[in-house]
Amino acid sequence: MEPILEIRGLVKTYKGGFTALKGVDLSIRKGEIFALLGPNGAGKTTLIGAVCGLVRPSDGTIRAFGQDMHTHWRSLRARIGLVPQELATDMFEPVLRSVGHSRGLFGLAPDPARIEAILKSLTLWDKRNEQIRALSGGMKRRVLIAKAMAHEPELLFLDEPTAGVDVELRRDMWKQIALMRERGTTVILTTHYIEEAEEMADRVGIIRQGEIVMVDEKDAMMKRLGRTEAHITLKQPLAAIPDALTGLPVTLGAQGTMLTYRGGDGSGQGKADVAQITKALTLAGIDYTAIDQRESSLEDIFVDLVEGRAVTGASA
Repeated sequence: MEPILEIRGLVKTYKGGFTALKGVDLSIRKGEIFALLGPNGAGKTTLIGAVCGLVRPSDGTIRAFGQDMHTHWRSLRARIGLVPQELATDMFEPVLRSVGHSRGLFGLAPDPARIEAILKSLTLWDKRNEQIRALSGGMKRRVLIAKAMAHEPELLFLDEPTAGVDVELRRDMWKQIALMRERGTTVILTTHYIEEAEEMADRVGIIRQGEIVMVDEKDAMMKRLGRTEAHITLKQPLAAIPDALTGLPVTLGAQGTMLTYRGGDGSGQGKADVAQITKALTLAGIDYTAIDQRESSLEDIFVDLVEGRAVTGASA
């Protein structure tokens, strides 16, 4: 199946010489939720702006729905929704009128029933006659989502959709994003909240200094780059690591009372190694009082990739 969005060799260099995007390649599948992760200044918003016509690329191609964005920009843009990071909207407009106006901007006929359904899905219907400026920050962000959905986009960009909202509202908005996907909308989101990507995304891409360093299925990424970390508290201090543990990634610390294992690859090898370590300690007559074991999270993998510690290799 042809990608709903295909980006090849995308470059953006600003006046003054700063290059925000350095030959980005990225393919987005129809119907997926794709999370683009990266630190501030990595190029996430520039990439979205290039697709949505807010940033003019210096080089490269963008194809959406099988057509070239440069050649068919107006018709293709009408099929794309954008929820920007900044709360830029007419603060003095009532919610209902503002969302309806967004639909008209794309040349669509008024559809009160559609607008009502969108506002109800985002818990905004009771606020429909209030001016946007009177709403809370979280409600204002919901209005941005409603405005982006008003023209029934097939591809929806969410740039930091839950920035600045509390945890309860953030999780409620996650549910709304999942419902969008169920209705057939392809969703691309950027986020600072790693748990957001871990909760919702089918695939994850990581961008660093204007380059995509990795794209993979979320579960595959966790399996390939994940690791196990275990801290074993010993009853009596050791002078050295036991010979039975030679070859395993184990260190001895805390004045000889703590064995630390860091290894595995997310496939279960780490857990097997920890079981081997505890068995070897028991056979050697070495008592331990506690084991603290954890598997790496997507956040751990993200930090390793951004800081250049992880080995990449998956293509977009």
